[in-house]
Amino acid sequence: MSVPVKFRAIGDFQEYYSGVRKAPFLTLFIGGNHEASNYLQELYYGGWVAPNIYYLGAANVVRLGPLRIAGLSGIWKGYDYQKSHFERLPYNRDDVKSIYHVREVDIRKLLQIRTQVDIGLSHDWPRAIEWTGDHRTLFRQKDQFEAESRAGTLGNPVARDVLDRLRPAYWFSAHLHVKFSAEVNHKTSQEDRDEGSRMETEPTTTNVPSETAPITNTAEIELDLDMDGDEGDTVTAAPVQAVNRDEIQLDDSDEGTPKEKVEKDTAFRESETLDDLRSQLPAAFARPATSAATPSASKHRVPHPPGITNQRTRFLALDKCVPTRKFLQLLEISPLSTPLEENMAQDEKGYYRLQYDKEWLAITRVFAKELKIGDRNAFTAVNVGEEQYRSLIEKEEGWVDEHIISSGKLDIPLKFEPTAPVDQGKADVWNPPPAKEYTNPQTADFCKMLDIENVFHATDDDRAARMAHGPAPQEARFGGGGRGRGGRGGFDRGRGRGGRGRGRRWH
Repeated sequence: MSVPVKFRAIGDFQEYYSGVRKAPFLTLFIGGNHEASNYLQELYYGGWVAPNIYYLGAANVVRLGPLRIAGLSGIWKGYDYQKSHFERLPYNRDDVKSIYHVREVDIRKLLQIRTQVDIGLSHDWPRAIEWTGDHRTLFRQKDQFEAESRAGTLGNPVARDVLDRLRPAYWFSAHLHVKFSAEVNHKTSQEDRDEGSRMETEPTTTNVPSETAPITNTAEIELDLDMDGDEGDTVTAAPVQAVNRDEIQLDDSDEGTPKEKVEKDTAFRESETLDDLRSQLPAAFARPATSAATPSASKHRVPHPPGITNQRTRFLALDKCVPTRKFLQLLEISPLSTPLEENMAQDEKGYYRLQYDKEWLAITRVFAKELKIGDRNAFTAVNVGEEQYRSLIEKEEGWVDEHIISSGKLDIPLKFEPTAPVDQGKADVWNPPPAKEYTNPQTADFCKMLDIENVFHATDDDRAARMAHGPAPQEARFGGGGRGRGGRGGFDRGRGRGGRGRGRRWH
């Protein structure tokens, strides 16, 4: 887990993992940037991390009765986007960070969806989503957001691509520790995003009180959930905030940006790379305010399929899960998607069953051969284009009909079983043993069901050889010092199933 050593602690997740406690309601989640990433990597395609707690995987679409739910794990870092999922134990310090960076192969799969989705999930916000809500109040609450937003670097550009493609009724995110709602009108969203910064440069009036600083609780200890040492998407010319000396700020990298990351990112989204580099330079090098980039998502837009008809998406992000903060909201959602008859199956208690999605299973079969792990020199396969992917997916949908639906295999099996030893309260969080890699039986069964290779499996001898060889060397650092963050945490250590730590102060 990416967390400074001094904040390591065994939480209560182990009680759910071991079966001592059970989540009272079906819980679906995606990964962020402070997870037990080696455990989640076992469940790349999705799976139960504990009874009644289901991880959606790196990317996924599932069914719960009439609802169709899409999820994307991780956060945006442009320099890792085109790489493969190269991280494999034992991790070096860079791997602990990069393992949760979004990869193109997973986005490409989501962008092949051609039928309506009801709910979308991402950890960081879709880029430029703030311009579709009350951004003035947001910028007062989180005054460091405004400069990034005007520069077009706040949020995840490929998550916005997926939102614009899938157009779900609702999209939920987290990461920025503030409650914020918005509504995307898909008929006008691109025009709104292109005009957002220019409109905001002109004087406006508002009925909201015009406080000049965010409201903060001076007694609160905020822990930095962004502790991604190369957070990058920051404009250093933003107003300097007063420092609260009683506040603990967890910025955990003083190692700069790896030179390799700078050299290899030029092939994709050059502007993203320049923004990442600019954020590490003195304020004098910051992008001038008069030439700020307009809020915009990816330059590579995908034609919209006729099977997705929704025109409005309601966006909601909630605050951190601590007392006095707005971290919970109940919603009643009316489905837009059209379920199969098989999707409406219920269990003996009358609850809908969590099920695989036909279209997503077909997409997974098509892209299985493009998935590479453990190879630091591998990049995402060439994009053959939507038309060619479509013909492949349609063929695989026939395979899914024959081998999955006709065989009654749409229900996601309730087959959780622990793979690592359960901590018995004796773990040394300060000096834990090296993490171990396991083959998760859920992933093995899923790959067998779809007749695809389980690339996450390895023999005991292969794993022992990797552990004996040790982590890959650290990458050369570019410029040194970065933005003056402290030491990184979570270096290839500690695998017992403990708590999934939470906390940060967003930079």
